[in-house]
Amino acid sequence: MEHTAFVGLGSNLADPRTQVLQAMQELATLSQVRVVQCSSLYRSAPVGYLEQPDFINAVVQLQTTLSPGDLLAALLALEHRCGRTREFINAPRTLDLDVLLYDDLQHHEHGLTIPHPQMHRRAFVLQPLVEIAPDCVIPGIGPVIEAARQCGDQQVERLA
Repeated sequence: MEHTAFVGLGSNLADPRTQVLQAMQELATLSQVRVVQCSSLYRSAPVGYLEQPDFINAVVQLQTTLSPGDLLAALLALEHRCGRTREFINAPRTLDLDVLLYDDLQHHEHGLTIPHPQMHRRAFVLQPLVEIAPDCVIPGIGPVIEAARQCGDQQVERLA
């Protein structure tokens, strides 16, 4: 059975724009995953640890037969192949891939919470998601477009 998933992508090291674009291409090569659509790229300021470069972000819609846990494992393996290290929380990174949504699932286990627990508070996730799925609903939160309006004070720049 195929499931719809949305994945957030971000990078602020080692040519972030190229990192995100290459990750979009590599997502399409994953077994049991089909990329449906990709958002534009967006530039945003860091959150949490502020002493680092701006991020390039995007969101990708997937169709997959992978379980949520198996999808996360595939994303973590891709991050690792791209040189991701986890030195401290919110550290600069070559690539960050997050399962944002998986069908209308509300799920929590160690290392994986769906919907992503902070997505409804982050314009750098919501704006690209609104671009590709304006009618999307965040389970337990509500319409993505309403969540994006609540983050209207956050600076996010859509790149050409």
